[in-house]
Amino acid sequence: MAQADTAHGERDEHETRPSRPAIHWRDAGTWRRGWVIAAIALVVGLLMFFHSSVPNSVGNLGSLFETFLPWTGLVVPVLLAFALVRRSAVALAALLVPAVVWVNLFGGLLTGKSSGGGNLTVVSHNVNAGNPDPAATAKDIAGSGADIVALEELAGNALPVYERGLADTYRYHEVEGTVAVWSKYPLSDTRPVDIQLGWVRALRTTVATPQGPVAVYVAHMPSVRVRLDSGFTAGQRDRSAAALGDAIAREPQRRVILLGDLNGTMNDRSLSPITAQMRSAQGAAGDGFGFTWPASFPMARIDQIMVRGIAPARSWVLPATGSDHLPVAATLRVG
Repeated sequence: MAQADTAHGERDEHETRPSRPAIHWRDAGTWRRGWVIAAIALVVGLLMFFHSSVPNSVGNLGSLFETFLPWTGLVVPVLLAFALVRRSAVALAALLVPAVVWVNLFGGLLTGKSSGGGNLTVVSHNVNAGNPDPAATAKDIAGSGADIVALEELAGNALPVYERGLADTYRYHEVEGTVAVWSKYPLSDTRPVDIQLGWVRALRTTVATPQGPVAVYVAHMPSVRVRLDSGFTAGQRDRSAAALGDAIAREPQRRVILLGDLNGTMNDRSLSPITAQMRSAQGAAGDGFGFTWPASFPMARIDQIMVRGIAPARSWVLPATGSDHLPVAATLRVG
């Protein structure tokens, strides 16, 4: 009787034990679910791969998409979460497309490319005309260790503040309109560059570095706007980029540096008159994306250091100042 009770008790315990939920990844439904997720993944992947084919004819949509192109990668983890919830094999397979395309486009930026050496350090900073503390910004820039400094968006009443704040570190400087350059080495042949604006927002100068003369351009491209009624309004910026590209193409000096706020990223096709003939210091020798704007939450790198006939050794972003842009810096090898 005792044995019977024991057996019965064991059987009851076994029968009332809760069963574990089954994960149905092997049923046929895993290949029938999630087709909408898969379709979205494929569309995103194709848009990334063929980003240069997105038309600019309607509101400069192509340039807008290319400006924030790195952020399209965020779609992958979001869709991955939906695919896992739906237990969809077809969605997981489709997600390989945008993932592989994104890594192909931007994976190289995630690895450190800085190299040793370098004999010329440059800094570029849009200091913001409404900067509440230009004296502090000048102090930060003076302490950067740069040999050459380019400043953009200089307000007339703030210019004397920057001149006083940088005078002890930089013996030479030139100002044209709202852009300026400060240097530890002599400057010559400084002149404004016409970028089709009607006022001066670009200059060209020759810096007598210990390694020989280098042509330095400082530029502030016109601003762009994103509007619901007209899209990405960048027509004036694009015309100015073409004019600046022409000026650099005609530059007789073999070694050229461009410093400035181009109001566009290296992916933006509208900057191709410039980017086609120059090399990005961040792309060649930077760590990460190097986003610079807005300073409070950087989402795009629109402040650039570009070179021709010079090898970048290191590129980085400096800490925030009182501006809405972050300063950018690079160490270059001038041979």
